[in-house]
Amino acid sequence: MAELDADLGHIIPSSVLAPFWAKLVVGFVSLVCFARSYDGDFVFDDSEAIINNKDLRAETPLGDLWHHDFWGSRLSSNTSHKSYRPLTVLTFRINYYLSGGFYPMSFHVVNILLHGGISVLMVDVFSVLFGGLQYSSRGRRLNLAPRSSLLAALLFAAHPVHTECVAGVVGRADLLGALFFLLSFLGYCKAFRETGNKEGTHSTFWVLLSILLGAVAMLCKEQGITVLGLNAVFDILVIGKLNVLEMVQKVLHKDKSLENLGTLRNGGLLFRMTLLASGGAGVLYMRWKIMGTGPPAFTEVDNPASFADSMLIRAINYNYYYSLNAWLLLCPWWLCFDWSMGCIPLIKSAGDWRVIALAALWFCLIGLICQALCSEDSHKRRILTLGLGFLIIPFLPASNLFFRVGFVVAERVLYLPSAGYCMLLTFGFGALSKHTKKKKLIATVVLGILFINMLRCMIRSGEWRNEEQLFRSALSVCPLNAKVHYNVGKNLADKGNQTAAIRYYREAVRLNPKYVHAMNNLGNILKERNELQEAEELLSLAVQIQPDFAAAWMNLGIVQNSLKRFEAAEQSYRTAIKHRRKYPDCYYNLGRLYADLNRHVDALNAWRNATVLKPEHSLAWNNMIILLDNTGNLAQAEAVGREALELIPNDHSLMFSLANVLGKSQKYKESEALFLKAIKAHPNAASYHGNLAVLYHRWGHLDLAKKHYEISLQLDPTASGTKENYGLLRRKLEQKQKKDGK
Repeated sequence: MAELDADLGHIIPSSVLAPFWAKLVVGFVSLVCFARSYDGDFVFDDSEAIINNKDLRAETPLGDLWHHDFWGSRLSSNTSHKSYRPLTVLTFRINYYLSGGFYPMSFHVVNILLHGGISVLMVDVFSVLFGGLQYSSRGRRLNLAPRSSLLAALLFAAHPVHTECVAGVVGRADLLGALFFLLSFLGYCKAFRETGNKEGTHSTFWVLLSILLGAVAMLCKEQGITVLGLNAVFDILVIGKLNVLEMVQKVLHKDKSLENLGTLRNGGLLFRMTLLASGGAGVLYMRWKIMGTGPPAFTEVDNPASFADSMLIRAINYNYYYSLNAWLLLCPWWLCFDWSMGCIPLIKSAGDWRVIALAALWFCLIGLICQALCSEDSHKRRILTLGLGFLIIPFLPASNLFFRVGFVVAERVLYLPSAGYCMLLTFGFGALSKHTKKKKLIATVVLGILFINMLRCMIRSGEWRNEEQLFRSALSVCPLNAKVHYNVGKNLADKGNQTAAIRYYREAVRLNPKYVHAMNNLGNILKERNELQEAEELLSLAVQIQPDFAAAWMNLGIVQNSLKRFEAAEQSYRTAIKHRRKYPDCYYNLGRLYADLNRHVDALNAWRNATVLKPEHSLAWNNMIILLDNTGNLAQAEAVGREALELIPNDHSLMFSLANVLGKSQKYKESEALFLKAIKAHPNAASYHGNLAVLYHRWGHLDLAKKHYEISLQLDPTASGTKENYGLLRRKLEQKQKKDGK
């Protein structure tokens, strides 16, 4: 290893090789790369995993975290993705508690610091992978490859593919999984600290602690458990010093000396392998027991290759996905928040030109494997094998080899495998430097790559600061991705730009004619623009494609209600409730339908159901109060209004509605207090001033009535009722003045 480090001498100056300075430089670089995301918003999946996740709130018992998936759904639910990461959710909950709410800055800062800590830890990990395990007489591990470990750690710290994990808050699962993965690996290395690497000796405590840390890593992110496989490979190759090629040759030639191979006779190694295997099996069994046997439900648009009928087509596409992942590590310039929904068209025959990428990938892999097995240099064999192990083993859960995954390509799953890539790249730079005289050119290339990667990290972190930039950045990378167009459209619609949103929603539906969510959102906008016929066609098609799509059924009911097709609307609402029993908004809209049909009792029951399911449903409470008021049930309206205000004490619309009821009941003082409170909360509401003026008019406080009529008309000069009442008041005041004058 001294030779490889010497080859990198012209790249890494000796002044930064001291452990403290090396780690300081790596930590600084990692923070510079991603610091720009510290004040970003919650974007993309953050909404579901954090803002809409009830597991973060104090009212949810902590024990529920162990029975829910990453998104807050019960693991037993048919809609659960089975992503079981309770420790990651626990850190979100702590973040939420300490920051006093959903303030994204604290969440982002934790992610940035986690990446910085992991990058610093990588210096130690790479020093073991490059330099092996050797200890001083005091039991302190020696770093025999300071330059190699520093360069690899810098490449890792500044890799742009990490942006999703660091700048996206949900990426904390990958960060925490990586942290405990590395701690497990380093813990396993400590098992040999006090033994002086004597044959067959180890510290069982550290082996068991390593297994425990691997289990913790798995409870943060599923791929964390793969550290046990990496530990096994490390033990066999570094501790056991097994020469795989030599052993294979002896097996093939039936060499009797195979019986004397020290590795096979090493009882300590067999014991450790047994511990790792049994520990891993036990952890996986416990996870299986908690999660249940049902696999997660993914659709064809999530991972089209896994739904292909032909095994050959599946194999070709899976390997093409691997080549794309390799390309993202090699050239992380084209990055996208989502690679599904047509972003990567399916390869349907071996004649597709993209098969060249598969050939290139396997050509490189086979070349590396041959070097890892056949090289006469034991250090080279070890580095290449461990580099490939770090590249491949953590990636296995995302490979589709053992089970179907819910994505085509996901940059976040490359966080740990990128360490293997950085290790191989560092070794490659050392080899190039050794075989060329243009060492300054190699140094310039390495520094150039680091600089470009840092720049790309900063640019990409800026794109992750808000959804508009994030979604638009994907248009040039994945123009065929319907989800990209859908998200751009949704972002525009949220900002009120309906015309542009319609364009993107239409493109999403064109790219994916079965994209029911795009149809639903497009139908909603068309409904608001009173283009009811097309809205009905889109929503009808959406529920035809996905019959259990409750939101689309409800929106279809709203459109049918607007078209005066009341029976069809009622049936649509009932169907929505059948598919989603706890659907307060649907009960609210059903109540509006019944109110239009003068079925007052049914309307009140529907709105009551909405408030039972969602006690803070202000619109349902308001409609109950107004309906009871309009039908002369003032006492009942007052009771409902008081009940509503107890639950939502700061809702000015409820104050206004109850104030109207109290005024009609001649409870003027209490009504006045509620009107004034509502006006204080919403001073520019013309109706609030107008109705308070009516109250004063009835009460006999004519000057106050005049004042609030005038304020109301200033805010809304077109209010005919207020004009009429103001005219009556003025005539009354004129008559009073005439009487006073006489």
